[in-house]
Amino acid sequence: MQRPSAHPLSESFDRRRFFTSAGALALTALAAPSATTAESHCSTQEFLTGNGEWTYRVVPNWGQLPSGTTFGGTHGGIATDNAGRVYISTQSATGVLVFSPEGRLLKTIVSQYPEVHSLVHAEENGEELFYATVQKGNPQENWLFIKIRPDGSVVQKLSAPPEAGFKTANEWRLTAAVPAPDGSLFIANGYGDSRLFRFDKKGNYLAAYSGKGSEEGMMNCSHGMAVDTRYDQPLLLVCDRENRRLCHFDFDGKFVRTVTQHLRRPCQISFYGDYAVISELEGRVTILDRYNVPVAFLGDNSDKKQWANYNVDPRQVAPAIFTAAHGCFIDREANIYISDWNQTGRITRLARANTCGKFVE
Repeated sequence: MQRPSAHPLSESFDRRRFFTSAGALALTALAAPSATTAESHCSTQEFLTGNGEWTYRVVPNWGQLPSGTTFGGTHGGIATDNAGRVYISTQSATGVLVFSPEGRLLKTIVSQYPEVHSLVHAEENGEELFYATVQKGNPQENWLFIKIRPDGSVVQKLSAPPEAGFKTANEWRLTAAVPAPDGSLFIANGYGDSRLFRFDKKGNYLAAYSGKGSEEGMMNCSHGMAVDTRYDQPLLLVCDRENRRLCHFDFDGKFVRTVTQHLRRPCQISFYGDYAVISELEGRVTILDRYNVPVAFLGDNSDKKQWANYNVDPRQVAPAIFTAAHGCFIDREANIYISDWNQTGRITRLARANTCGKFVE
């Protein structure tokens, strides 16, 4: 998909349009068994969610684990490598699970860090790497940024920078990390003071930005981050989770604008051309267009008791409904992967409904 043309960064989000879209799309976002598909190579019964060209089906039995094992808590992130392998982090000793595109478990990596919260794929000097944030590590190391190879070997580690005022590791409760276009590193302290931290290529501390609050430019749980290249100027897009909004910052740390509001506790972001996929902890995934207006809702859960409920039994939830969408990723064929924040773990792969997984332009 071609890079979209720029639009003014000062353009505000149309709140009335949001609620108009929400009312119309919510009716189609609830999943239910559909009629038999017309394509014989598809499943004879489909669970559908979304609307229009963003109508998706649940891929049954994707990502099965060996008998007798479970994911553990899926309080993490999702990414793919250049070969299309899918990396899913867990909140358990399984570490990061690596699946083939078809959903076959290939291996597990970095089990020494059993709570990897975010994963971002990057390339540096021709080498594939993943930027990851660690909550629980081992007795000696917790709350870390790590840079890892696809085989799980660690090439860089960063702990709480004392230059930013941290006295103990647990004050540094990082939630996301992304590489900037110039090679520097941004880390969000979402479970701590909500500040954003910048480091140079070698891991030297440079600066801190923003902080905890509800006014513009401040955040209350800077949870997920992504580099937004949809406009002429690349920007940092941050999930300001408890303020229920997305915010743009430039790579000098300057607040640019509030992108959209009234979300259901946004957690993570993944891009497909003009579009942004946003996982929301309160039982939904939202697709935004290049103007950051919702065009589709996936897995919309009408049962508010299940929203952000870590103890829900996934077996009691319809396959195309989410309870606490946390990790999200859309791949180059527009397949969408979602991990629900859940004590036993739940991973869902969604494929374009009318093409059995192929997104046709």
